[in-house]
Amino acid sequence: MNVNEIMKLLPHRYPFLLVDRVEEIEANKRIVAYKNITFNEDVFNGHFPGAPIFPGVMIVEAMAQASGILGFYSSGLTAEDGKLFLFAGVDKARFKNPVVPGDKLVLTSEVDTVKRNMWRFNTTASVDGKVCCEATLLCAYQDRDKVV
Repeated sequence: MNVNEIMKLLPHRYPFLLVDRVEEIEANKRIVAYKNITFNEDVFNGHFPGAPIFPGVMIVEAMAQASGILGFYSSGLTAEDGKLFLFAGVDKARFKNPVVPGDKLVLTSEVDTVKRNMWRFNTTASVDGKVCCEATLLCAYQDRDKVV
């Protein structure tokens, strides 16, 4: 799935679209996607000058976006259908290795449970096979017009 296909599912756009490509996807099961980390990203102007490190919160957001793609793909709906996957919680987040410009951040998300409109995903972000971050993410599937 290329970036144009991703944008048909997710409502995110530049500069906040954090998934460049989906390599594997299986409905209601698993997704493998990636984000190329480039020095040109605005976040590196301040995080940190002379020692650029991709912020942990952005890694978690990238994992959440990959999970949202999996959720939309599994449900057969898109953001254009008036639906959103919203963060409901982040559990067990652990940061193990820094992510720097030039890295290919591989995002893996697996569906753990789905109850009504709540989805739980087990997620991992890695570079060159080394885990950089892992977390359990909760997302709520909701109508866009009900978001205040």
